[in-house]
Amino acid sequence: MIETHQNDLALSDRVTRSKSSLRSAGILLYRGSGLSLEVLLVHPGGPFWSRRDAGAWSIPKGEYGPGEEPLDAARREFAEELGSAPPLGEASDLGEVRLKSGKSIRAWALPGDLDPVSITSNVFSVEWPPRSGRWQDFPEVDRAGWFAPEAAREKLNPAQAPLVDRLQEMLDA
Repeated sequence: MIETHQNDLALSDRVTRSKSSLRSAGILLYRGSGLSLEVLLVHPGGPFWSRRDAGAWSIPKGEYGPGEEPLDAARREFAEELGSAPPLGEASDLGEVRLKSGKSIRAWALPGDLDPVSITSNVFSVEWPPRSGRWQDFPEVDRAGWFAPEAAREKLNPAQAPLVDRLQEMLDA
């Protein structure tokens, strides 16, 4: 009986972690407006993404857990992925999008500026090459860039492209 109960708790814990890991929060930093509008996107680091470009970029984002405010997580992840805190100011809620994987991303728009050359991302470790026994560190984000809306839609993971549309609609209102 005790073993079954412990297994039930372990399963319950895995399910809880699994559900919470399906939620991310991020910030779509923008500058300018109208024809001069640009958004800041990041490219994932590591060997899996090194040769991918179109459809591989993202807004700075990351997972958040139960009890954590999504906007607080979005601000934390921005700082971790870019090496500087997001600009102060009121963030505008852009709502949620859902990736093919089932993960949902809650996003906020925030006006500001950042030099993409100056980013310093946190790192992750992965066995590379696979099954080699060698672990290497890679930046979570290997580069960032400013893009006009049309170019951003091409660079972004397709599920995140509506965030650019929502930002434009918000700014045009």
